[in-house]
Amino acid sequence: MIEITFGQAWRIKHEATPCCHWESHVSRSSVTRPLPGSCTCPQDSYILKDHLPKEQSEELKQRRAREFQLNKNRTTSVLSRLLFALPNSPLQYPIQGYTVQPLTSTVIPALGLYAEKRKSYKVVLSVSKGILTTEIQHQDVTVKGSGENKLIIESNNLVILNNLLAKVSYTSTIYHINTGDLATFQFENHEAVFPIAIKQPHIPVLYDIGTDISSQVTITTKTFLRYRELKVLLDSIRKFYNNIKVIIADDSLEPEPIHRENMLHYIMPPAQGWFAGRNLAVSQVTTKYFLWVDDDFVFTEKTKIEKLVEVMEANPELDVVGGAVEENQFYFTLIYEEGKENEGGCLYRKSQGKFHSLPGYPQCFLTNGVVNFFLARTDAVQKVGFDPKLQQVAHSEFFMDGLGSLLVASCSHVSIGHQPKTADGQSSIYDKYRHPGENDEEFKLQLHFYKNNLKCITYG
Repeated sequence: MIEITFGQAWRIKHEATPCCHWESHVSRSSVTRPLPGSCTCPQDSYILKDHLPKEQSEELKQRRAREFQLNKNRTTSVLSRLLFALPNSPLQYPIQGYTVQPLTSTVIPALGLYAEKRKSYKVVLSVSKGILTTEIQHQDVTVKGSGENKLIIESNNLVILNNLLAKVSYTSTIYHINTGDLATFQFENHEAVFPIAIKQPHIPVLYDIGTDISSQVTITTKTFLRYRELKVLLDSIRKFYNNIKVIIADDSLEPEPIHRENMLHYIMPPAQGWFAGRNLAVSQVTTKYFLWVDDDFVFTEKTKIEKLVEVMEANPELDVVGGAVEENQFYFTLIYEEGKENEGGCLYRKSQGKFHSLPGYPQCFLTNGVVNFFLARTDAVQKVGFDPKLQQVAHSEFFMDGLGSLLVASCSHVSIGHQPKTADGQSSIYDKYRHPGENDEEFKLQLHFYKNNLKCITYG
């Protein structure tokens, strides 16, 4: 619930764009949020509809519109409705935190009426996704609708009425694991609306972090045709961490065996791509955290995984913490405007964009995306996943999909080395797969149009 002052309510009422009619004699305790307006694409943006195949353009737009509405219905809750707490009300009610389990009777806390002396007091409570009940124990009170979605209590004794209000319970009538209801509470010309969160409690899933880094972190990587670089990486890992588990996802054309202690080597079908390999590797992690590294990185004295774990443990709301590669601390922010539903949103990726530092860790700051060297919370990343459609052009896209779900930071005090590039017989074959062609770039833009419901994307 969002509370505003009377002055703010007046300004909203009188200064808002005239899309909604307000009647001066009616007090409204809730309104529907206005739909977002069209967002603006800078001149250097990719206008994504221009990259659709012409013969499929209209059909794709229609399918996207249908899918967007289904997604909106699935993810939008009545609890996102804007509620106003109007002034000088004699009604007392919960404004935040009233949560019930589905199909379970739960007392509504703090319901009360604080009015001046009257001959009779009458209150009305109504809901839409459940029923209301209360006890009926006194002859000086009239109760109508107990066990229904509209409850009326009337008495000439305010104390008795408040005693019954203190015993009002709400029970949802439809099973849903995460939804909400809005309760309306009325007395004379006073009306209040308060939220009821209906949630099935989660069963905790906890990781035993043990006593050393090997029980806290798994190192993951994806390799393709770079066994020489991979062996250098593995040797460097063992130089500093002799017992930590390493998971390798390998989609090389002709896989070579890797037999090392506490290393899992998963062979994939050939050339499945970057994100398919990431998904495979991360799916096999059993520790609380995993450290992602590229197969041509190399551990150094400055690659202190423990320091990244310390940051994550001190800030349990964090999901991803990036480091630096060869002292290069690449990071970016994502600025997203929803835009009109039928047009899509506007996304701007700002390189080297950041927010503010983490409390107690001035060398770390919040951002939206980091370099390919990061420590991540396993369960959080598994929920977002890596889109296997993206085979060659992919990194920022993971953080785009995770925007609003993953809290990301970047730290400068932990770094990893990068192996020098060397030419060999495999280089030309590797480059053919590694470097995307025009078709790959076009496919990615088309994917952003449909999957992310975007109008345009800008890289800055």
